[in-house]
Amino acid sequence: MRFNPKARLDTSRVGDGGGGAGGGGPMRIPIPGGTRAGGGIGGLVIIILFVVLTQCMGGGGGSLPDTGGTSAGTDASRMDDTERYANCKTGADANDDEDCARVGVENSLVAFWETTLAEQSDTSFSPAMMRTFSGAVDTGCGQASSQVGPFYCPADQKIYLDTTFFADVLEGQLGGQGGDFVEPYVLAHEYGHHIQNLLGTMGQVRTQQGANSDAVRLELQADCYAGMWTRDASDGDALLADLDEGDITEALDSAKAVGDDRIQQKSGQGVDPEGWTHGSSEQRMAWFTTGFEEGTLEACDTFSADRL
Repeated sequence: MRFNPKARLDTSRVGDGGGGAGGGGPMRIPIPGGTRAGGGIGGLVIIILFVVLTQCMGGGGGSLPDTGGTSAGTDASRMDDTERYANCKTGADANDDEDCARVGVENSLVAFWETTLAEQSDTSFSPAMMRTFSGAVDTGCGQASSQVGPFYCPADQKIYLDTTFFADVLEGQLGGQGGDFVEPYVLAHEYGHHIQNLLGTMGQVRTQQGANSDAVRLELQADCYAGMWTRDASDGDALLADLDEGDITEALDSAKAVGDDRIQQKSGQGVDPEGWTHGSSEQRMAWFTTGFEEGTLEACDTFSADRL
């Protein structure tokens, strides 16, 4: 993956909160129906497919119940910023620095979805914010620790990630192969949840577990949306100048690594589809591929699909 060295980067939507106090442990968000989410399982992080239960939303953009942490709607941008991204000016910076590459991916996602929603839907686009942190962070969905992995909070429309996740968990604990396109795939998945929030798709989630549940359909659709962006990026845009087959392979390997069946196996459990919330490795790879090959919101309508 290479960026156009002359492209200008926009850091206005990306910030870093530095280290936060870890008290309170991983985020726990009430979900309609009384289920709670968060925590560890068998020594492995519950990835919830890089999301702190976006399905906690009863409808697109509404407030969440008070979890005892930060109230819903909190503007996390009020936290002190470390200016981690202050030196990210051009695509050349993105080619030399992984922090600036993160900015470049965010810029590309914004440009893609602004155009795509205008062309394929009646929904107005507004960008998500992105915030990196270490240790813990206060969000509109409550306090989260780095244990939950990267996630999207629908209450404040922000993507949060502790960047140590990729080496420590995705590659270390879950056995992913790694590579420079792993993080872009994850960010594209998270941005997919933001698009679902804008489209109101989160309001369709009623069933929380099971291989054919609404929760799984939501997560697989976010993978499909990640495939849509990857398709566009592979054709070259104002920012991304070079995306190759190796990048696609890295994305598919990451999707495989966080399949529910793979996580259950890694945690020493038997594979139990009734406990799935995000889909199997095969399903996740298949829906990413659908988005990549078809490139449309219609093709990514997992809620209408007879089979996942």
